[in-house]
Amino acid sequence: MATIGIIVFVMIHYKSTREIELMRESCHLAAKCLDMLEGQIRPGMSTEDINTICHEFILDNKAIPAPLNYHGFPKSVCTSLNHVICHGIPSKKDIIKEGDILNVDVTTILHQFHGDTNRTYFVGEVSDKAKHLVKTTYDCMMAGIAVVKPGATLGDVGHAIQTLAESKGYSVVRDYCGHGIGREFHESPQVLHVGEPGKGLKLKEGMTFTVEPMINEGKYHTKLLKDGWTAITKDGKLSAQFEHTILVTSNGHEIMTLSAQEKDELL
Repeated sequence: MATIGIIVFVMIHYKSTREIELMRESCHLAAKCLDMLEGQIRPGMSTEDINTICHEFILDNKAIPAPLNYHGFPKSVCTSLNHVICHGIPSKKDIIKEGDILNVDVTTILHQFHGDTNRTYFVGEVSDKAKHLVKTTYDCMMAGIAVVKPGATLGDVGHAIQTLAESKGYSVVRDYCGHGIGREFHESPQVLHVGEPGKGLKLKEGMTFTVEPMINEGKYHTKLLKDGWTAITKDGKLSAQFEHTILVTSNGHEIMTLSAQEKDELL
C-alpha cells in the first residue's frame, strides 16, 4: 500500500539479522499470496471475491492482512482496476471483465513484521497497449531496484524509474510513493519514484523499504474519490503498478517479496 508523498522526518530503523529473518517470512507469505492468485482471476468475478480469497489465504497461514481497518480501510487487500492508480476498495459491485488489468496489493503481518507487495494481472486477453504499459511498469520497478546498494541514494532509485517510464511515453505518479517498512506498515524513508541522481537519502545496510511505481498511460495527475481511498487517473487513462519490499544488504540488495516465477527467471 503506497503512502501519500509528504516528507516526514522520522528515525529510520535499521533491521538486525534476527529481524530480517522474521520479516523475510512475512514477505515470502505475501509473495505466495500473489502467486496463488495467478490462474484464479477470471472474468465475472468481483473484486470482493479477490479480497475473500486473499483474506482466507492469509488467515490460513496464521498471518494478519495489514490493510484491514488500517486507518479505516475496510478490506484486507487493495484492488485497483484499469484507471484506478492505487488503494481501490474491493466491492461486490466491481465485476472483472475480459480485457481488464487488475492490481492486487497484499500486505501481511507475520511474527509482528510486514511484507508488502503488489502485482498487476491481465484478465483474459488484453490489448497490446495495456500489455505494453504493464510490462513497462514492471521494468520500471526492477530498474529502480537494480540501483539499490549501500552508498546509492533514493534519488538514484527515482531517477532510474522516471527515466525508463518517460522514455516509453508514460508518466510517473507523484502523489503516492514507496515507504520504509518493518514492524510498522509505513516507516521512514519515503521512496519517491522520480528523482535526480545523487540526491536524497543515502542508502545503508539494514534498511527495508518498498519500491512501487505507479505508471500512467497519460498524465501523472491523480484524483481521490469520495471514499477517501481510491485514487484514479485524472484523465481516465490506464494506470499500472508493481511493488516489492527491498532489503539493503552489505553489497547490494535482496528482493524480499520475490515470487517463485521471478526467482526462476533471475536464475
